[in-house]
Amino acid sequence: MSMNKREQAHTERDLIAALTTACETAKAQIPGFQWLTHQLDFAAFPASLVVVWVFDTQASKDRALAQGLSARMVELTAEALAETAISLDAVARHVHFDSEEQCARINAGNWLQRLARLRPSRG
Repeated sequence: MSMNKREQAHTERDLIAALTTACETAKAQIPGFQWLTHQLDFAAFPASLVVVWVFDTQASKDRALAQGLSARMVELTAEALAETAISLDAVARHVHFDSEEQCARINAGNWLQRLARLRPSRG
């Protein structure tokens, strides 16, 4: 899908708004969940989209995943994408989970460095 800069900016704004709603919903429903972010490369959009759900600790993340809450986070992601008319065949493949604790331990709290490992590729 080829977009000009204006369309990219509009899509980005809409995606941020929809993911913010998903984030606020999850904070109220999922213990230990803190925030989320996304990355994408418009040259390979929408296949390059990655949404990262971040927990306070690794234990909170592990507990949520063990309780099957990953399905809820994938569902919230899918709802956000539907709101913005972004279509992905397998949303779960675009969703990742992480924790503040792991970023602090492995990347000295540098989220840019940590998220670079998930950076979308250009196809």
